[in-house]
Amino acid sequence: MHILGCGSALPTLKHNASSQIVEIRGKLFMIDCGEGTQIALRRSHIAFARLSTVFLSHLHGDHCLGMIGMISTFGLLGRTQPLRIFAPAEFEPMLRSQLEMFCHNLEYEVEFHAVDTTKQTVIYEDKSLTVETIPLEHRVPCCGYLFREKPSLPHIRREMIDFYQIPVSQINNIKNGADWTTSDGEIIANSRLVRPAEPPRSYAYCSDTRYMPTLHEIVKNVNVLYHESTYANDQLHNAEKYFHTTAEQAAMVARDAQVGQLFLGHYSARYENEEILLDEARKIFAESHLSDEKMVIDVK
Repeated sequence: MHILGCGSALPTLKHNASSQIVEIRGKLFMIDCGEGTQIALRRSHIAFARLSTVFLSHLHGDHCLGMIGMISTFGLLGRTQPLRIFAPAEFEPMLRSQLEMFCHNLEYEVEFHAVDTTKQTVIYEDKSLTVETIPLEHRVPCCGYLFREKPSLPHIRREMIDFYQIPVSQINNIKNGADWTTSDGEIIANSRLVRPAEPPRSYAYCSDTRYMPTLHEIVKNVNVLYHESTYANDQLHNAEKYFHTTAEQAAMVARDAQVGQLFLGHYSARYENEEILLDEARKIFAESHLSDEKMVIDVK
């Protein structure tokens, strides 16, 4: 996972507006696309052409204003692969108007998929993963996204394949659970020929939202949780007023969900040093960390 931006609405010289890249099995998926995202992509040395899908959480500018600029740049680079955009339905007329104004000669298709932010449902699936919505509570329709990797096939034990002289043509059958019968009629159990695959990974992105006491039920046991932590406890009144979360509240979600790691983000510009947020979170959940631009997080 690549952090491209983890600031909030007010631009600063320290943090970019919200955007991330989830990379899985060679495929790239973007979550949110705030202003400046395409510059952050370049600085992170991420290949534009590999990005296939964008998921927008909601229609506040710090999460979507970079979209049309990035689409235009893709056109200038000669993109031909379709670009899928998943977002609240209200984004489509705005997107179509911008495409007509600025990008009417694109040589690739922009596919729009409306998202119902009020329901938890799978909205994207391929052979590697599923992506489902996480209903959130903000001032406008908003949802997070939960990425779940599908189980992979077990690993071949090369030494056993060589020992029993199993033909290469049979490798896929063995990966899919087949035993092997030797020329003498001995049956070699599949469990002796393979090693278990790594457990499937999961990642949950939750921004923006007020504290939701039941949110932990949706993100239960995910490997990594990114949860907005706009404020420290000294600004709890603003968190409640503007439907945001404090670092302590984000840590409560992580603790109750028993996640592997929590990454904080969407910092208010009032904090020159986010250590105050980290300290508050770690009092509740020890495996809390600060997000930062150009950070690469290994989900495991």
